[in-house]
Amino acid sequence: MKAGALSALGAGFTLPNLYAAEARKPAAARSGKAKNVIVLYLLGGAATQDMFDLKPDAPTEVRGEFKPIDTCVPGIRITEHLPVMAKWMHKAAIVRSVNHKAGCHNCLPSYTGLETPMPDQHPRETDPPSMGSVCEFLRADRGELPDYVYLPCWLGWGQAFRRAGPYGGFLGHRYDALTTECKPYKDEGATPSPGKPAIVRGQPLLPNTAFDADLTLDRLNHRRGLLHQFDDKVRALESSSAPAGYDRTQQRAFDLLTSSRLRSCFDLSKEDPRRLDRYGRTLFGNSTLIARKLIEEGVRFVNVTWDLFWDRVAIDYDAWDTHTNNFNILKTNKLPHFDQTYTALMEDLDRSGMLDDTLIVIMSEMGRTPRINGNAGRDHWTFCYSVVLAGAGIRGGTIYGASDAQAAYVKDRPVSTTDICATIYACLGIDPHSMVPDRTGRPVVLSSGGRALEEILA
Repeated sequence: MKAGALSALGAGFTLPNLYAAEARKPAAARSGKAKNVIVLYLLGGAATQDMFDLKPDAPTEVRGEFKPIDTCVPGIRITEHLPVMAKWMHKAAIVRSVNHKAGCHNCLPSYTGLETPMPDQHPRETDPPSMGSVCEFLRADRGELPDYVYLPCWLGWGQAFRRAGPYGGFLGHRYDALTTECKPYKDEGATPSPGKPAIVRGQPLLPNTAFDADLTLDRLNHRRGLLHQFDDKVRALESSSAPAGYDRTQQRAFDLLTSSRLRSCFDLSKEDPRRLDRYGRTLFGNSTLIARKLIEEGVRFVNVTWDLFWDRVAIDYDAWDTHTNNFNILKTNKLPHFDQTYTALMEDLDRSGMLDDTLIVIMSEMGRTPRINGNAGRDHWTFCYSVVLAGAGIRGGTIYGASDAQAAYVKDRPVSTTDICATIYACLGIDPHSMVPDRTGRPVVLSSGGRALEEILA
């Protein structure tokens, strides 16, 4: 199969043909409202019953310490520790009935929709592609910038454990995200421990973008010309899909070195200090600010993960995996900083008019147990949790689905992760029932059978 061609769907069926076919489909009457997506990924499994689905009438060992507050939308209440986010609920939809049975800390379901339990959590070349990789695959032209960027580091870097999910999977590594690096640090004098995280400082960095001292732009272009000459000879001798993937990776490396637009997105030294303050001057805040700048430059899909940082740098043992001290971690560390960063992002996008074009998704790989454990924490739970979508393509001020009285199981309108992915695709104007070729050329449905949640779509 030639790279970029859907040979399994017939000879000559290429990406331009795919776009044309999509445009002609009667089912594609809904045009995508979102041109871009920013995913805010809370690694570890956020306790959404302490954020977006509080149960104030549940027993003490279930409802926890937090109280719900009114939002700007009558009838929708969220935690008292997200007071500024509450003012933006008219732009957001809360899906309170998400569930899957693919195992705890399995990130594949949220990024790809696949809900099959895996023997371990490492990425495989047979995995389905992430939503961002599909955007990269479907791009109409290569352009100077990638369509998929992942911040601030690869998923699980802080634990030295690469987690499956946000990759090209069977589409190939050439559709992986441009993934940044980071050097996280803590404030001087902070003494973090399990159950007592410090604030994670730092900012994402473009990998390998510095020229050698004696390498000018002219010399770099000369080397590229020589390399193309060698590649032409190689292509004359062999025919396979590998050179196409090699070309793409090679071109990305040159683009990283030469793109002033991309490099300027990561230069926070020229930002107004007041804007940096608004985003919080944390690794998550700085990453989200850069995500907004990337979207403004035309990148289509940007992921910002609030990762766990302990095995490499001992700063935050828990992230959102709050087995111990759940309520103190949330109210003193996680929720205030998330509230600040999310609000700054919404304000900036709204002020610039880009909120009409940008979909914001807040998700984790799972939720947390309804009953509080003996360490004042909540344990792993995949049977019911919440996902929030806001901005472009979303009917703001809506609730979809419901959990039971203890936020333990779905009470009404269950939602799979395949449905969440299908909804994101629909917002982007991508038919979730479109086919992409797997490694053997067999056509595979993007959404793994999910359906878009029409009730929350604008």
